[in-house]
Amino acid sequence: MPGFEVIDEEEKKAISRIFDEGKVFFAHGFDNKRKHYHVREFENKLKTVFSPQMADALCVSSGTAAIKVALKALGIGKGDNVITQSFNFIATVEAIVDTGASVIFTDIDDTLNMSPMSLESLITKKTKAIIPVHMLGVPADMISINKIGKRFKIPIIEDACEAIGAKVAKKYVGGLSEFGVFSFDFGKMITTGEGGALFSKKKNDGKIARMYHDHGHKNIPDLPRGLDRAGLIGFNYRMTEISGAFGKVQLGKFSGILKESKKRYLTLERYISHNQIKLRHVNLGNEPNYDTFVISIENKKLRDRVISLLNQTGFGTKNLPDAFNWHCAYFWKHINKKIRNKEVTNCYKRLLRCVAIPILVSKPIIDYKNIASYINELS
Repeated sequence: MPGFEVIDEEEKKAISRIFDEGKVFFAHGFDNKRKHYHVREFENKLKTVFSPQMADALCVSSGTAAIKVALKALGIGKGDNVITQSFNFIATVEAIVDTGASVIFTDIDDTLNMSPMSLESLITKKTKAIIPVHMLGVPADMISINKIGKRFKIPIIEDACEAIGAKVAKKYVGGLSEFGVFSFDFGKMITTGEGGALFSKKKNDGKIARMYHDHGHKNIPDLPRGLDRAGLIGFNYRMTEISGAFGKVQLGKFSGILKESKKRYLTLERYISHNQIKLRHVNLGNEPNYDTFVISIENKKLRDRVISLLNQTGFGTKNLPDAFNWHCAYFWKHINKKIRNKEVTNCYKRLLRCVAIPILVSKPIIDYKNIASYINELS
């Protein structure tokens, strides 16, 4: 989660330069008053770093907006089903519901992400999209999920909001399927305060997404914006130039963030050796973004002691269990009163055993070695 931890004078100067260069906060227009198009530059840099194989990278106002824009680009609406996983952030589900579509929840596997077996069992003629979510930095089984999507001819929206920098078979998540989504909110690996990005594999999907996020604007070349035409009914999910300038600086710090996070993550992995504690599974050939370290503890008393220890030592927990109700479908009866089906309940029971330790670059590596020792001493 260290994007906010590394904010310093660089970000401040980047924002100040916008004031010095014309004070244009829109990502479009005012050509004579500006020296940069920061959002467009940020998009190009994101595409170069994370998904050069994708046709387009679009910056939007949030990760939630990016999911919604992808769904709209696919024409998802009333009468359609979208499958996602039970361990999730509520934003993914809100975006689906907002299109008028129905949400179908899968169980999770040992990665704590979408179970391919559960996914395949839930596909029907109404299934129009699949949204796997790389929760807390560990990739889902995208090789199996992509194969299922291809076999049934169902597009996949890869929600990588919590996993910027994670890899599947040496390729960054977010660029593995028809669409990929990033979030840049204040708790993510790189932050713009609020913000998100949508990567599109097909040029036409990217074109529709760009129109939808900008009130339907076609942005016809050589035509003034005020005389531009609408290609569809859109909405406003645009990113501001302040966020774009901020994001460029953060992206420049990303490799350092990832490197330092990895050192702390691997310290926990090396030194936690309690015989009643299991480490989260990462599929062979995949790599997490080292943002969060998740452990599983069957013994409730021991689990409670670990949580208490983490709180007392200033580590705290990340979403499991401190924000559990916002990250598990079991609690979302306001979305569907009958939501607690077999898949959702199984997921809930598995997550009850989990504790998520945040990785912070502001904490010295020795602190992670020490907390591992303290955990090992608990009974």
